[in-house]
Amino acid sequence: MQADDESTKEEVTPEEEWEESPDEALLSDDTSIDVENAEDIEEHLPDFSDEEAFPSFQRGRHAAKVMDATQIYLGEIGFSPLLSAEEEVHYAKLALKGDAAARKKMIESNLRLVVKIARRYLNRGLPLLDLIEEGNLGLMKSVEKFDPDRGFRFSTYATWWIRQTIERAIMNQTRTIRLPIHVVKELNIYLRAARQLTQKLDHEPSAEEIAEMVDKPLEDVEKLLGLNDKVASVDTPIGYDENKSLLDTIADEIV
Repeated sequence: MQADDESTKEEVTPEEEWEESPDEALLSDDTSIDVENAEDIEEHLPDFSDEEAFPSFQRGRHAAKVMDATQIYLGEIGFSPLLSAEEEVHYAKLALKGDAAARKKMIESNLRLVVKIARRYLNRGLPLLDLIEEGNLGLMKSVEKFDPDRGFRFSTYATWWIRQTIERAIMNQTRTIRLPIHVVKELNIYLRAARQLTQKLDHEPSAEEIAEMVDKPLEDVEKLLGLNDKVASVDTPIGYDENKSLLDTIADEIV
């Protein structure tokens, strides 16, 4: 039994062998996660059929569509094989040199890591697919910055970035509303477009690209995006109920 436990432990480079850098404070603990296949992810997802635990998921066809989309996504990423340690170093070095194909390989091979981390943040203000979407942004950032010569595995490094982007997105849901509701709703349209373009283009979209996608004047888009750090998202579904947003909880006199 002891041999089995030892075989499952992830090799971690001793801290004394790490180079001095700001990243050490972020990676001093073992934050890596082992992800073997899509089936493992699905096994650990909450039991959405439990009416007592998740009553909102029993309401309407929309919730079923959300779960269908989640299952489709899990099935799609299941076809992306994990990289061996040697392959990880090889592709990471190429990605650092600007190789787009290597960068794509690193991202696709670690999408399941994002899902496994994202499910830990369920029922905290964002639906699973949104959590995954935010986590994917962190994954892309980690691929850009990861240096395999530092001596630790990519999953350890990526986990911190994935958590940061997810937690920042959740935090944004709790900010005090300081703008009219219709303005915040308009801003959310731009933010959703920005997330979609980021995944499509593999880079943070410009205001011009967002304006073109939503068919709005560039000046309007730039003005509202400038308010992004000052307002909360009120049009995002709360918890598992896709039909209920923070906007629905605001008193009628405010609306």
